[in-house]
Amino acid sequence: MNFDRLARHYDWMEACLAGDRLQRARTAWLGELGGRRRILSIGEGHGKFAAACRARFPEAELTCVEASPAMLARAQRRLGPGAEQVNWHCGDILAWEGGGEFDAIVTCFFLDCFPPETLAAVVAALARRAAPDAVWLLVDFALPPRGPARWRALAVHALMYAFFRRVTGLPARRLTPPDDWLRRNGFQPAGRSELDWGLVRSDVWRRAGG
Repeated sequence: MNFDRLARHYDWMEACLAGDRLQRARTAWLGELGGRRRILSIGEGHGKFAAACRARFPEAELTCVEASPAMLARAQRRLGPGAEQVNWHCGDILAWEGGGEFDAIVTCFFLDCFPPETLAAVVAALARRAAPDAVWLLVDFALPPRGPARWRALAVHALMYAFFRRVTGLPARRLTPPDDWLRRNGFQPAGRSELDWGLVRSDVWRRAGG
């Protein structure tokens, strides 16, 4: 998948279609990163999480991985001079060999991009980089369990996946919840916040032994 074509449009698209809801989701559990020394943000996109994280925790070492060069450049411009204090990597997380161990993993609107077989590999790869006491902030679209909220979400998902598959080559055709894969890799849910009738969720997970 390639998000380069959307990079210069992403800010206004997000503002028009979601207002501030996605950023509220990105930062809902930001306080859980207090005291974390090494933070890894995967699929950073246009830099809104990185900007909030640097403003809140300037002493933490933040590493951002983004596969789209255009998105990464946009994120760096958003942070301005502060971009020099962030470790940036442009590439596929499954091919990335550097970085070491992190005590916080952040995935904002990233895991919902993958079909089940790839999602399993991505979660396992990230879990291998997580410290024994790591936290994982998971922000994604979601599917409510029943009722009008679920019907609405199904319609939104259908439009969203059709659009991103056409424009970016997104490999996923539908949402695959990552919860089971996180549990299999030693994480347990510790908190959840839902926005927009349950269409967007923001979770904090903790390593079971931490």
